[in-house]
Amino acid sequence: MTEIAVERPGAQRMGFFTDTTVCIGCKACEVACKQWNDLPADGGTFRKGGSYDHTGRLSGNTWRHVRFVELAEAGGGVQEDEIPDLVALATETAGNGDRPVDVQAAVAAFDNWVFMSDVCKHCTNAGCLDACPTGALIRTEYETVVLQPDVCNGCGYCVPACPFGVVDRVHEDGRAGKCTLCYDRLEDGLEPACAKACPTDSIQFGPYEELVEVAERRVATLQARGVEGAYLYGAADPPEQQLAGGLGAFFLLTQAPERYGLPAQAESPVQENVVPATLAAIGAGLLAGAGVAAAFLWEKTR
Repeated sequence: MTEIAVERPGAQRMGFFTDTTVCIGCKACEVACKQWNDLPADGGTFRKGGSYDHTGRLSGNTWRHVRFVELAEAGGGVQEDEIPDLVALATETAGNGDRPVDVQAAVAAFDNWVFMSDVCKHCTNAGCLDACPTGALIRTEYETVVLQPDVCNGCGYCVPACPFGVVDRVHEDGRAGKCTLCYDRLEDGLEPACAKACPTDSIQFGPYEELVEVAERRVATLQARGVEGAYLYGAADPPEQQLAGGLGAFFLLTQAPERYGLPAQAESPVQENVVPATLAAIGAGLLAGAGVAAAFLWEKTR
């Protein structure tokens, strides 16, 4: 993990636990994030399959995004640009003429979807932080990863270095942007805006170790109720299976991570190559040393 740049007595690691099983797709978290951080809207044009999702994905101006994942009977799913069209669904459910909406059928159809509020993972091994040449990205006293826009030079190195595709450049000025886990609110003892606005507690905020315990209990409860596919993504993994060293923002999922647009494996590109690069350097050094020794012995025997 990169060295902590801000010191505060008594500070501990803070994080997000997002339980996708209770997310209702209301997008209150998106709105609260944009309002608090003064981020611009993503447009208001209705498009096929996007009647309820103008954001579409995380970006430099969208730091929280609720994914809509449709679960097809054959096990397939929709792609990111094929978001379920809720307006069309409502029209189809209502039928023709004045026939009333079949509420039971509509509720049953709701099970065809899962929702997930996506966000920066605040990785222990943060690829964006490793790649930043200016120090714009730092690790705070809460072990969160914060991007300082006044230090960012817009080089974009952090964008491909993020294995989750979170970091992006802001179109208006070219500088990068991403979730700060509401660092300014944390400094005043407040919880992040998205967690505060979530009506179902799908997004939970708190001390990291406590959140992991809460999440593990929740997984056990769901599995006891028959949701055998429930598991944690990004936390409570053995060291050899950790994603980017462990995620400060982790998730409870019931489907394969790829279904939610998440990678099954993730690591900082810089740290992933540290061991091979180090071994190569040692090998080159030993080879050079052997060459010098051989040359010295050859000179002595002449």
